[in-house]
Amino acid sequence: MAGFHVRSVLVTGSNRGIGLELIKRFIGKPNPPEVIFATCRDPEGVRAQELKNLASKHPIVVILQLEATDSASIKSAAKKAEAHLGGTGLNLLINNAGVMPPSTLESATPEDMLSVYNTNVVGPLLVTQAFLPLLKKAAQGSNQKGMSCSKAAIVNISTVLGSIEKTPETFSFVPVVSYRCSKAALNMLTKCQSMGYKQDGILCSALHPGWVKTELGNFQPNVQAVLTVDESVSGLMKVICDLSEKHHGVLVSWEGNTLPW
Repeated sequence: MAGFHVRSVLVTGSNRGIGLELIKRFIGKPNPPEVIFATCRDPEGVRAQELKNLASKHPIVVILQLEATDSASIKSAAKKAEAHLGGTGLNLLINNAGVMPPSTLESATPEDMLSVYNTNVVGPLLVTQAFLPLLKKAAQGSNQKGMSCSKAAIVNISTVLGSIEKTPETFSFVPVVSYRCSKAALNMLTKCQSMGYKQDGILCSALHPGWVKTELGNFQPNVQAVLTVDESVSGLMKVICDLSEKHHGVLVSWEGNTLPW
């Protein structure tokens, strides 16, 4: 982990929870990135205050306004990132932004299903499309062999709840139907990206952060999140550092274990 170095990273949904902690961890690395793009929907809002405080203390943190369901917002953020990078490309894109509203087979509505799908699947698709030229530039400019997050990588924050094979183990106490369906689709998107971008040398993986004590992880009645954000992100950072060709097109847990689709 000590030898791992990524020159540039972008994290969506970075004003709270896992996203914010990822920003803190990248800042705190012995060899931090030259630039950390931290995106959120409303950088001027109250919920972004902690992120703004970080950016004021650490010039390597660049806050970008990005709404993952708004194409114009995404394209604008990509242009700003490109200008800031000055031709060096983007090494690591972490699609972290997501939503998990309460949802059961009985309560789910068309509006609920489509809204969650739009944020959790279409969002990462559009963000990746917009930043793909920068990821390709980073891969082309690297002299590293193989695949890694320090060369060029897309990491989609997913969940074991999107695993079709694992559903019987968790469905009874965490139904969240709209969320599960959207993350199963995100897993498929990750697999498709791994096929489509392999020739470009861009690593594509999906990560399961565990059941974490965040706004997303704590809403469900009778279910208590078992991991703190600190514990989850500690594991995620180790996994991100170790990702390689064998993780390309794979769902990996915060502990580094391969999970079934």
